[in-house]
Amino acid sequence: MIEINPTSSQPIFEQIIAQIKMAVLKGLLKPGDSIPSVRKMALSLSVTPGTVAKAYGELERQQVIVTIRGKGAYIAETGKIQPSERQKEQGKQKLKEACVEMIYLGFSKKEIVKMVEELYETATS
Repeated sequence: MIEINPTSSQPIFEQIIAQIKMAVLKGLLKPGDSIPSVRKMALSLSVTPGTVAKAYGELERQQVIVTIRGKGAYIAETGKIQPSERQKEQGKQKLKEACVEMIYLGFSKKEIVKMVEELYETATS
């Protein structure tokens, strides 16, 4: 389910977070589905348990997963989670950085908007 790219500049724990979120968005993981324990995930990915624990902790903080003591971690009920002001600002900053880079590389506004729309469709379908 999750594949780590060891040559990526993105930290491994962030790769885990992104891939679990993508699996949820694509319906591969549904609310109530269990995810592997920290130890099992670490073994399957050949990473340290601390790396997986960091990813799971962030996913729990973001309400993507819930951990039930003694039972494991599960995909959270999605409901209508509203981003906090802090999350909105973080998202806006990430988009701004990506836009600056795209403009620097010579992409037009139209091309950037088209890419964002395509990526949104890919992420939600």
